[in-house]
Amino acid sequence: MDLDVFVTAHRTEWDRLEHLLRRGRRLTGAEADELVVLYQRTATHLSLIQSSSPDPLLTGRLTQLVARARSTVTGTRKASWRDAARFLTAGFPAAVYRSRHWWVPTAVLSIAVAALLGWWIGTHPEVQAAIAAPEDLRAMTRPGGEYETYYSSHPAASFAAQVWTNNAQAAALCLVLGAFLCIPVIWILFLNMLNLGVGIGLMSSAGRLDVFLGLVLPHGLLELTAVFVAAGTGLRLGWAVIDPGPLSRRTALAQQGRAALGMAIGLALVLFVSGIIEGFVTPSGLPTWARITIGITAELAFLAYVYILGGRAARAGDTGDLAAVERSAELPTAA
Repeated sequence: MDLDVFVTAHRTEWDRLEHLLRRGRRLTGAEADELVVLYQRTATHLSLIQSSSPDPLLTGRLTQLVARARSTVTGTRKASWRDAARFLTAGFPAAVYRSRHWWVPTAVLSIAVAALLGWWIGTHPEVQAAIAAPEDLRAMTRPGGEYETYYSSHPAASFAAQVWTNNAQAAALCLVLGAFLCIPVIWILFLNMLNLGVGIGLMSSAGRLDVFLGLVLPHGLLELTAVFVAAGTGLRLGWAVIDPGPLSRRTALAQQGRAALGMAIGLALVLFVSGIIEGFVTPSGLPTWARITIGITAELAFLAYVYILGGRAARAGDTGDLAAVERSAELPTAA
């Protein structure tokens, strides 16, 4: 395509579209119809230029024109409580359900790594000696030691808030850094599993693994599930960069990125629940079986929420992405 000839042929239409956009709401009915037609034509022109003769300046101008025209044609829309309810009952669980092929294997593999690390540390005294001095290890693992007092070392409310903030940051990092070819997500997961494996190994070597699990399971089941979902979503986002499939890399990344943003909001709520459990249930005087039962109940409730509500919404076509009318127009790509 001869770019100069193309620009000469269509510059008048672009200038006319820009003129109509400047007039805003003072358009007549005929001018409004003309604006819609020029918007559609300009979007097509932009697609042709991007696929055959990309020119940064011209592409930038037309992209801005198309965006302004789309905003004028479709109008603005304010979020409502109905949107929030729809997100919680359909959008978020559907997104988690649709990404289950990423986060479920991530969870299984991560738990296996943590268990293997725990076994290695627990059965090799030389590895324990490399972690800390014997007296420090005894201080951590003895009855009333650091592993037990950690959960009651601060007031429950402030501890729950701190835990929620830290876990939400870890989940957000998994979601955001996934775009960097998955590597940061794998590293964050490994650090989390290493921390869990060290606790398993040290407490098992002291013959107190049951105490450790009684402290970790009440909040850890839901907390780790949220981290695994975040990590799986981050890995899926990174894979969209590596292999976008039939979509352009930018379009695939935009789709997965929008879903990841919604996932971050939903997971923050899930981690808030796990933080409440960790702050108020884990250090409580309840029997171990009662604390673990609360943790299992919270985990099963979340899984039912995902597989029942999310599965139903996903089968109805919900992807967790924005509605089509709220997304930027997706231009066709060259074959």
